[in-house]
Amino acid sequence: MEKNLEFPDLLRLIDDRSAAFRAAVADAPSLDAQVPTCPEWTLFDLAKHLGGGDRFWAAIVGAGPADAPPAEAAATRAALEVPREREALLAWLAASTQLLLSALRETGPDAGCWTWWSDLQTPRTSGGVARHRVQESAVHTYDARLAAGTTQPLPTEVALDGVEEFLFTCVASPSAWPHKPTTFDLHAAEGRSWRLTVDGDGARSTRIPAPTAATGEDSDPAGASVHGTASELVIYLYDRIPADSLHVDGDAALLDLLRAWEPEE
Repeated sequence: MEKNLEFPDLLRLIDDRSAAFRAAVADAPSLDAQVPTCPEWTLFDLAKHLGGGDRFWAAIVGAGPADAPPAEAAATRAALEVPREREALLAWLAASTQLLLSALRETGPDAGCWTWWSDLQTPRTSGGVARHRVQESAVHTYDARLAAGTTQPLPTEVALDGVEEFLFTCVASPSAWPHKPTTFDLHAAEGRSWRLTVDGDGARSTRIPAPTAATGEDSDPAGASVHGTASELVIYLYDRIPADSLHVDGDAALLDLLRAWEPEE
């Protein structure tokens, strides 16, 4: 079974996706361009969100273990001063990413810190933060390219890790599923698959064997199965594209139940 990305890989990919985001901002006709996948935001708003997020998480990682967002991080977010001139904004974004990378390098992957997610499947550590920030940067690069008038899939390396990261971080929950227990399978065309189980014990995911090449079917069918490229799966999970733009087997209505579920932690 394929291993997760190592910490140095995560740092490399944060740097890479952040550079790709800046390139999209540089190519856009205007910083006032609307972001189709974030309809209330302009490209400037998106840049402020991503750069501010880098600075916020740099402060969180640097503060160490905490039961709530550290005061330093809250102060960093409240004091954001973001330049509106494009070249200055690009420089601010680059500096924001370097602040995050410096904090992560200084602490290493195993240092504890506050996170908004539970530690059910993703650790509350700087390594967990790094893995999630790769995806934040990648998905918002997708958003920025749409605003700039182009589309580009997530790199395969990023997207394959992104499906699992989303399931482990954004979906995993000890809260009881309020419907009949079921399972959801996600199958990436690149040959990796995951199963999400939801029941009275909450939600948790694991990797599973991909559908057999001989039949193209699962030996243990899920309540609903979603098939697409890894990039399409990530973009779907982040609600950028609808389920019907992918191939769905089983009961597609279950996907609506999953989307609407708001676990109480």
